[in-house]
Amino acid sequence: MATAAPVETAAMRRAIELAARGLGHTSPNPVVGCVVLDSAGRTVGEGWHQRAGGPHAEVHALRDAGERARGGTALVTLEPCNHTGRTGPCAQALIDAGIVRVVYAVSDPNPAATGGAVTLADAGIDVEGGLLADEAAAGNEAWLTSVLRRRPFVLWKYAATLDGRIAAADGTSRWITSPQSRADVHRLRAAADAVIVGSGTARADDPQLGARISGLGDDEISQPLRVVVDSGATAVKAGARVLDGSAPTLIAVAEDADAGHLEGLAPIVRLPRAADGRGLHIPALLQALYERDVRSVLLEGGPTLAGAFLAARAVDKVVGYLAPVLLGAGPAAVGDAGITTIAQALRLDVTDTAQLGPDLRITATPIRHALHEEN
Repeated sequence: MATAAPVETAAMRRAIELAARGLGHTSPNPVVGCVVLDSAGRTVGEGWHQRAGGPHAEVHALRDAGERARGGTALVTLEPCNHTGRTGPCAQALIDAGIVRVVYAVSDPNPAATGGAVTLADAGIDVEGGLLADEAAAGNEAWLTSVLRRRPFVLWKYAATLDGRIAAADGTSRWITSPQSRADVHRLRAAADAVIVGSGTARADDPQLGARISGLGDDEISQPLRVVVDSGATAVKAGARVLDGSAPTLIAVAEDADAGHLEGLAPIVRLPRAADGRGLHIPALLQALYERDVRSVLLEGGPTLAGAFLAARAVDKVVGYLAPVLLGAGPAAVGDAGITTIAQALRLDVTDTAQLGPDLRITATPIRHALHEEN
């Protein structure tokens, strides 16, 4: 695209900030932000997509701007939609509001919604795309992944010592990391559609898996679907904390498992076993979640399940919390991932490092093309 004016770049950066406010609330829709400038380049309207089924970002921003939008410019993090679903097409809303220029960051890859840029151009509106595309795509990575790969985005989180142990030799693990790191995990949970653990974690820790964020009430946090991968249907029993009713729960069991004792405790999904007979078929699990409108997954559960996801090449992002602790023995952060030689290693790009209390948080992604350019 042509070089944007500084005021437009600043407005797009603000739109990206606004979009992030929708994380955890908009699925299965994307997070989107919009800023409207008047004909003199002054900000007159702001908005973001606040919840699935509600008005889109452009509608909120246009309402905020009112008549001041006429003759102005709209900066949007995602190409305005061109279809009527639970809400009307945003492209038409921009036309009706008298907007004369639209700048968007990322093209909409959803075949049901694409075409907004063409509709706007056909109406005589000046349209440009690509402004701060990488930044906007990073903020919308879960939704973009789900559209492009037809499965949920998977973020694997683990907490370990500096020598890679997630528990001591006797199995004790509370607490390896600091309160600051544990609070950050709750932020990840609140942004995810589902949290997944395996049967080993369910037995050892009896996790509750809900999201709790200091300063926010229960009505301000979207609780994730709690998923327990319990292929043999032996780990979850009445009274387990994942059955406390504070958030929805799904138990994934093998097709041939005796799961009669789980009836009435939580919804069950039966899935094929993995080809080697150990655990469930990961692509089938992700497909089942995708069909339930899950677009982002936080994988928390244990080295065996993490290894299975890595072996299936189904991890899109890794967040590791490393504590300045040494154990020397105990279970490792990840189990067998089907990697037998260094040439098969899954290489990652480190995209962020941060210190949380005494701990180091490392964020990394498998080396791939940018989401908005992929496939």
